[in-house]
Amino acid sequence: MVIKKLSLHNFRNYEDERFAFTDGVNVLFGKNAQGKTNCAEAVFYLCTGSSLRIRHEKQLIRRGQECACIRAEAQSRYGTVVLEADIYENRREIRVNGNKIARAVDLLGNMNSVFFSPGELRLIQDGPDERRRFLNLSISQTSRSYCTALLRYNKILDQRNNLLKNRDASLVLETLPVWDEQLARYAAVIVRHRGEFLSLLSPLAQEAHAYLTDGAETLSLSTEKDYGTSEEEIAARLLRELENAYERDIRLGYTTVGPHRDDIRIFLDGAEAKGFASQGQTRTAALSLKLAEVEIFKRLSGEAPVLILDDVMSELDLPRRKKLLSKVNGLQCILTCTHAERVLYGTETNKIRIQAGKIVL
Repeated sequence: MVIKKLSLHNFRNYEDERFAFTDGVNVLFGKNAQGKTNCAEAVFYLCTGSSLRIRHEKQLIRRGQECACIRAEAQSRYGTVVLEADIYENRREIRVNGNKIARAVDLLGNMNSVFFSPGELRLIQDGPDERRRFLNLSISQTSRSYCTALLRYNKILDQRNNLLKNRDASLVLETLPVWDEQLARYAAVIVRHRGEFLSLLSPLAQEAHAYLTDGAETLSLSTEKDYGTSEEEIAARLLRELENAYERDIRLGYTTVGPHRDDIRIFLDGAEAKGFASQGQTRTAALSLKLAEVEIFKRLSGEAPVLILDDVMSELDLPRRKKLLSKVNGLQCILTCTHAERVLYGTETNKIRIQAGKIVL
């Protein structure tokens, strides 16, 4: 998967710019707050239909304008794909090869990407929400069935939670089993896919971490719960857990068990990384997870994703910068930094200088 061209119109601080990318490392460089990350964000948005940086899509529209437009032309093993997004204050229109898509799930898989920035340290440092977000975004790009199950699960979960807030306890107890059957069915799909993904992720992340640290540390992952292997087992166990939690759920007014509450644990040399790992250790562990994600995409889709490295090099010491550059060899990489010469060490790249939302020669 390779992006050939990207055009931005009234997106963030870009008025109208066109980028030409090469197959290898593409470096967006320039001073801070010039728009380098905005360009990287646009690529990720076209891959996933979402941004990692904003809550409301109207924030993507250039100040004073009514609509932002993003367009990318990519080459995959199946041929050329053109992705377009027109973003308005209260709606958006996304097209694949000129055809408007009605569901966000239909965008996923047309162009895959892995995004890493200093903000991804939250994967290690923060609560379970960040790790579930990582799983959901990654698995959804390679499995539409997972994405569909996740959307339906969340919709039913909202309805169940609304029911739990009803003060008529007899009505709640009478109606909960109806929602539980549906919830467990979609939860089983989610849990099975997550288990399969983690069985691939764990050894690959361990391998990437050993490479980046010269074997000085061992990274490992584990899940907090074992639901079973088949979807039938998973659904049956969750149904029991939901029933056993009725009293607690009614008292609290929300659903306390299920994959929306699950977590993965990340260890360095046998100790849980959250709470004890240094900034450097945290950064390397998070980067290892992302490099493992790249390998999974290659295995599942048959081609490498676009790797986006936003302001990562300045956070790594010299040996790890060189190791990272070696690791991304053969991938299309969009890398942002302030001083290209200080982080590339002679690596052949396509350099694009950004100043105030414009490409400068």
